[in-house]
Amino acid sequence: MSAQARNPLSTVTLNAARSKEFPDGSIRHGYEFLAPLTPEGRIDVEVWKARRGECFVHRFWGDEPQLSGLLVHRPGGRGGSTWAFEYGHRADLADDEDGYRFGDHAFKVGEYVSVREEGELRPFRVVSVV
Repeated sequence: MSAQARNPLSTVTLNAARSKEFPDGSIRHGYEFLAPLTPEGRIDVEVWKARRGECFVHRFWGDEPQLSGLLVHRPGGRGGSTWAFEYGHRADLADDEDGYRFGDHAFKVGEYVSVREEGELRPFRVVSVV
């Protein structure tokens, strides 16, 4: 059985976790993205390479318009690569949002991850993996 067949794409939903901005967290602020996950809940980079065009992300942020883009894996960062949410085909990577150590995290309900938005690291809680 191929790695692609063993690791179908999962839908991961992240909600804003408790922070100064959101003292109680927020279900109205977060991300939903598709990614191939290993049985341990980590992003499978080899399957992602084969299916990168299907790994969509949607950013929902209160009353702001939803942003849509792709989960990308690019050189640079800790360990030599960085996972990021890329919106459109812009040359300005400053508008993209980097997942802090996404390659090390298990995406399982109840776990916490961070995303760097506009230079600020924000915490998110994994609330759903389907």
